[in-house]
Amino acid sequence: MNRRQFIKAASILTPALIGSTATLSLASFLDDLTDVVPDEVTSVFKSGKKIVSGFDDITPEQEHYLGRSVAAVILSRYPYSQHRSAQKYVNLLGQSLAQVSDRPETFGGYHFLVLDSDEINALSAPGGFIFVTKGLIRCCRTEDAMAAILAHEIGHVQRQHGLQAIQESRITDGVTTLAIVGTSTMAGGTLGELTQTFDDSIKDITTTMIDSGYSRSFENEADADSVTIMQRIGYDPNAVIDMLKEMQVRLKPDGKGFAKTHPSPGDRIKTVQKILGGYKQPAESNARAARLASMTKGL
Repeated sequence: MNRRQFIKAASILTPALIGSTATLSLASFLDDLTDVVPDEVTSVFKSGKKIVSGFDDITPEQEHYLGRSVAAVILSRYPYSQHRSAQKYVNLLGQSLAQVSDRPETFGGYHFLVLDSDEINALSAPGGFIFVTKGLIRCCRTEDAMAAILAHEIGHVQRQHGLQAIQESRITDGVTTLAIVGTSTMAGGTLGELTQTFDDSIKDITTTMIDSGYSRSFENEADADSVTIMQRIGYDPNAVIDMLKEMQVRLKPDGKGFAKTHPSPGDRIKTVQKILGGYKQPAESNARAARLASMTKGL
C-alpha cells in the first residue's frame, strides 16, 4: 500500500456506523478501507504548532480515526477470512462482551474481523478495531476460551493501551500534531506533507502493536479485564487459563504472533491464578461447544 492509498484508506468509514455498536458488515469494512479519494481530510498530522500536547488530549473521534488507519495497515499485511459464519460468530460474541465492559461504546463502535492467517495472534487498534487470526481460533476448544481472547483485546481498547503506545512513540517533543479539521480540503504540498507524516506516524503505532507488542503491565491489565468481563456476562473466567495453557503448548518460542509480542503464557497464567484465587476446571457446555463447532467448521 503506497502513501496515497494509505491516506485514502484511512479517511473513509461508513458514516452510518459511527456511534453504532451494531455488527459491522464485512463488505462495508473492506469497502471502506480501499481506494477511495477523500474530499475531506479528517485526521491531520502537521509539524509546527502543538495542538495536542499529550495522550489525554486525544478525543474519542480522533482515537477512532487513528484506529481505523491502523486497521488499514493490518489489512495490508494480513488477508481477511472469507469464512462468513466465523466472521458473524466472532462479531456477535465480541459485541456481546464489549457491552458489559467498562467501555461499552466507542466513537465508531466496536468492530471485529477474522484474519485468514495460521499465525496465532490477535490485535486491537485504538477505538475498538479488533482482529483475531483463524490460527488463534483453532486453539479454542470451548466458546469460553474464544470469549477469553476477545475479552482480553477489549481490555486493551477500554484502557486505551494503543493510544498510550502512540503517546510514547509519536506525540513527543511537540513535532507532530493531531487535529480533526472537519471539512477542510487539503491539496498539493500540504497533502503531501500530511500523507508523509501520517504514514510514518501510523507505522510507529503498528510496529508497537504487531512487531514489539504491549508492555507486560499492559498485558496483565488486559488479562485482569478479561476475567472481569467474562464474569459479568456469565462465561467461566478459568477459561483464560485454559487458553493460555493451550498457547503454551502450541506457541514456538521464536515464532510470530503471541509468542513474539506477549509475555510467556506461563507468567500470565500465574498472574491470572492470583486474580482468581486458584484454578477450577470450567464445566463443559454442550450448547456452547456445538455453537463454536458449527460456526467455525472448515475454518
